[in-house]
Amino acid sequence: MSEAVNEGIERAFRDGILNATSLMVGGAAVEDAVERARRNPGLKVGLHLVLVEGPAVLPPSDIPDLVNASGQFPSDQVRLGVDYFFRPRVRRQLAAEIEAQFTAFAATGLDLAHADAHKHMHLHPTVGALMLRIGRRFGLRQVRVPAEPPEVMAACGVAPTLGARALHAWSQVLRRQARRAGMTVPDAVFGLAWTGHMTEARLLRLIPHLPQGRSEIYFHPAARRDPVIDALMPDYEHEAELAALLSPAVRSALEQPA
Repeated sequence: MSEAVNEGIERAFRDGILNATSLMVGGAAVEDAVERARRNPGLKVGLHLVLVEGPAVLPPSDIPDLVNASGQFPSDQVRLGVDYFFRPRVRRQLAAEIEAQFTAFAATGLDLAHADAHKHMHLHPTVGALMLRIGRRFGLRQVRVPAEPPEVMAACGVAPTLGARALHAWSQVLRRQARRAGMTVPDAVFGLAWTGHMTEARLLRLIPHLPQGRSEIYFHPAARRDPVIDALMPDYEHEAELAALLSPAVRSALEQPA
């Protein structure tokens, strides 16, 4: 997304607990991101598919029903979701863009560790199915299923809303799709209820309640604020999230026996 984000991710990997990140191949700072990934070969890198509120890879003339004249996807997830499901012409353009993003990732020479999607757009069954089908041709073997257990968050003091329960139930559609495709998925994912606000205090509250199995906790770290961050995520605590990833107290809590 920006060099400030890239720098935060690199610091969180080198000096903190971060072990994986996702690459927006159409982002403004993609070349800087790839360079940093190459000099940190232990950092697992996946594809962050952008199909809403961000830049496409294909030119607008190839996908006129998906993007505006400057090649940007709109922010209206509901309208996009309806179009992706009901309009065959739009689905063909969607498939072409997904393939183009996997192709762009392959061109970096980085190993494809996983895939996920901006704003969790792969929870849409059409997007999820295309991501899995196309991704397999590029060696995809692992996907993020954003399933945050409401009972765990309740133990952390976050009362489950109807929306949170519905999202958790709906995520099982993607989980079944992924498993049928032979993909590995985490048992639980955290970062939804506290998205943009995964601070040290919240992490220390969450860690004792992590469920059995493999959990993924995702963040939006950055070394500093910049105009891109201010425009797209003005209320996110990027620097506080980086501090949480660098925190000795968090590392110690994670290293305690279950």
